[in-house]
Amino acid sequence: MAVRLKSLSSVPVLSYHSYPSHPFPSFSKTSQFRVSAAKMATYEPQKKTSIPTKIIDSHLHVWASPQEAADKYPYFPGQEPTLPGNVDFLLQCMEEARVDGALIVQPINHKFDHSLVTSVLKKYPSKFVGCCLANPAEDGGGIKQLEDLVLKDGYHAVRFNPYLWPSGQQMTNEIGKAMFSKAGELGVPVGFMCMKGLNLHISEIEKLCAEFPSTVVLLDHLAFCKPPTNDEESLAFSELLKLSRFPQVYVKFSALFRVSRMPFPYQDLSHILSQVVSSFGANHVMWGSDFPFVVPECGYKEAKEAVSLIANQTPLVIF
Repeated sequence: MAVRLKSLSSVPVLSYHSYPSHPFPSFSKTSQFRVSAAKMATYEPQKKTSIPTKIIDSHLHVWASPQEAADKYPYFPGQEPTLPGNVDFLLQCMEEARVDGALIVQPINHKFDHSLVTSVLKKYPSKFVGCCLANPAEDGGGIKQLEDLVLKDGYHAVRFNPYLWPSGQQMTNEIGKAMFSKAGELGVPVGFMCMKGLNLHISEIEKLCAEFPSTVVLLDHLAFCKPPTNDEESLAFSELLKLSRFPQVYVKFSALFRVSRMPFPYQDLSHILSQVVSSFGANHVMWGSDFPFVVPECGYKEAKEAVSLIANQTPLVIF
């Protein structure tokens, strides 16, 4: 039996944050993580519901404008952005695309200085939630920073960038395990950025998932798995699908321009999406734009349109 995936823009939010006016799902351990806030597929016609439809972007960044950087929120040296990513530009794009809210991932442009993103979260508490960046410094200071960012500044997720770990060390070192465990205790998911290939980090992710099953996991940008063209890529994609054996793992169908081999609207990802949803389940897959990087690639509004086009043409096989 095969059904077609529904457009992201036509599906409802499943669970809300504890604040009644907040469009975001709760990230606590007691309610399953739903950063997508929407089913990407349905097996029967949706029934009418009083729950309003919300479109949530599960992955984007903001950084200071040049003026803001000069006045208050400096860029990390050597990480000055090459394109605009200020919040006013983001809000303009979201309004045009009719996107209701988003998860802001701390950008490398400010590295471990979260003050700019924190200011945005405080200014727009009903529109954004934050994902902080894990600091794997050997002195362990990143563990306390993570706790403070969650408990004091209200961040709801944390990103593990394996390329920030000290040379020769892995995310499964003592500091990595402590931060991963702490994330579970705090009820916030850990996002993995496998930019150089899932095959380089799959064993670390598997070990952390197995040892700390209460920590929810997000795989950014399909774990950087492109449609396979050789045995090595096929193996990596197979490893991605096998991560579905861990119930705490979710996949971001995000930054399509990074993982597609075709131009907009990236329709070579149709079969990839079908397999991911079939393996993980619709409630474990979420859309993300990767603003502002997506803007010069296809445009923000077009990024949302692309995922809708792909979802609408994607067959989902049910066994």
